Amino acid sequence: MASWVSSFLLVTALPAVAQAQAQRQTTPPTAADPSVPAAASLSEPATLQEAKAAEVAAQSSGLDSPLLYQLLVGEITAQAGDAASGFALILDAARKSNDAELYKRATDIALQSRSGDAALQAARAWRQAQPVSREANRYVLQILIALNRIAESAEPLKAEINRASDVERPLVIAAIARTYERASDKKLVAQTVESALTDYLSNPTTASAAWTAVGRMRLAAGDANAALAAAQRAQAMDIKSQAPAEGPALVALELIDAKLPAAEAIVKRYLDDNATALPEMRMSYARVLIDAQRYSEASAQVQQVSREHPSFEQSWLVLGALQLQDSQLSQARASLERYVALVEPLLGSDERKRGLDQAYLSLSQVAEKRKDYSVAESWLAKIENAGGLIQVQARRASILASQGKLGEGRTLIAQLPERTPEDARAKLGAEVSLLRDVKQYQLAFDLMARATAQNPDDAELIYDQAMLAEKLGNLLEMEKLLQRVITLKPDYHHAYNALGYSLAERNLRLPEAKTLIEKALAFAPTDPFIQDSLGWVEFRLGNVAKAAQIFKAAFSAKQDPEIAAHYGEVLWVLGQRAEAAALLKQALLLNPDNESVRDTVKRLRVPL
Repeated sequence: MASWVSSFLLVTALPAVAQAQAQRQTTPPTAADPSVPAAASLSEPATLQEAKAAEVAAQSSGLDSPLLYQLLVGEITAQAGDAASGFALILDAARKSNDAELYKRATDIALQSRSGDAALQAARAWRQAQPVSREANRYVLQILIALNRIAESAEPLKAEINRASDVERPLVIAAIARTYERASDKKLVAQTVESALTDYLSNPTTASAAWTAVGRMRLAAGDANAALAAAQRAQAMDIKSQAPAEGPALVALELIDAKLPAAEAIVKRYLDDNATALPEMRMSYARVLIDAQRYSEASAQVQQVSREHPSFEQSWLVLGALQLQDSQLSQARASLERYVALVEPLLGSDERKRGLDQAYLSLSQVAEKRKDYSVAESWLAKIENAGGLIQVQARRASILASQGKLGEGRTLIAQLPERTPEDARAKLGAEVSLLRDVKQYQLAFDLMARATAQNPDDAELIYDQAMLAEKLGNLLEMEKLLQRVITLKPDYHHAYNALGYSLAERNLRLPEAKTLIEKALAFAPTDPFIQDSLGWVEFRLGNVAKAAQIFKAAFSAKQDPEIAAHYGEVLWVLGQRAEAAALLKQALLLNPDNESVRDTVKRLRVPL
């Protein structure tokens, strides 16, 4: 039966051919016949040949004329827009012939006409007629999920898993999350999947995959603690494997935050135990660390990828960005140029083009910091992506300002188009940043004040204005603005930190300062800059040894000159003067122009 069905479907997929077959014993169509589509009349000989070929195939299969006629009418009816009638005719023919292709065709007609119930009817009829067909079972499963009849999907899901071979079964289980990803009731999905996997959660050959699938479902349902427990069980069941599964670690990556630190242990264990871990996995972990502002640890992960997989492009781009952030200009240039050398010769995807644009921008910034302005401009000239225009022009403006041409730089930014509110916001940020970089704090403050007057409830703009007030020494205005930010956005931890640090720096209201900083840490406990603030207030309170411990952890996470200045001063007070001098010297190497480091060295009379 399969041979004639294949021939039949080949022909009936084209309306013109189907019409030619139906009209086989009547007058052949001509170009003058208005009932024939233009495409058919232009290719009449080929159409008739295909129709005759289909006729021969059908006759050789032994198909009787009534059923062939029914199939033709069903197809023509469906293609003419009456999907319900065409569906009924094809489904009836499928039942009469017990042919899988016709059951599938009937189901597809219903799906294409967005008739879910009819599609389910055909798929179930197919599965009942051919109970061992995995394809029929999959159709039933997918249609039930599409109809959001999740509870009913448990039975075909179990059948799909049961019918898989031992080798294939873990892969089938791993695909469950993708199968259900569009279902709306995530909690019901989690319960249904877990129920279907009951027999596989303790089986050594499937337990890791099954618990990973359960973890994904629980995560999608918003139950982070239960998802973590499932990921832990998945990894525990996989512990004897020579090549540990990455599934539990992938689930754990999405759970890493301050409230679920145990999730990170799963990721670390996978990376430590798996010498052949894919670079993508380590890079994903590095990005999580960057988001948590744990830059030193992130850099270690990226460096490992670049050593073990030197042709892995993304590692060099990320490593270069981290090195630039730490003012390691020579290293940053080398990493970014390595990325460019790897990517430029390739036919670029959109992702590669965006990566190249970012690399060119960063290389321009490196050259600008080295005061090599012509090289900085040459990197910018390589950027073709118009979507990054504001970033490019902001960098050009910075190059001009660095050469004493602040007015030209501001004009360059002012001339940028404002197609959207986001464009206007980006232009404001670029100009304020430009003015701040050249220490024109009053101009920047006035510009930001006009922006906040137009947006009086924008917490981020008000925060930026407060930081500029601090630069101007207007601390009362800064405190008033930060209190406004906290009122508008009580979870904006930067405001708590800035206000607490300002009080500690002035040696005022130290208990209040510590409370504010600890509140900021509750929102972002791994932020090294907030840790630095806590260390400073502890130092002001006289808890010098405790402050040293805090600064050590903060500087380990982020080798920033400001943190180094504070840490160095505490070490100096503790009598560890050689260590303090070495640390302050390192900070000056990171940023020779940093005022905090220079002030600390001068005030303490540190010999360098």
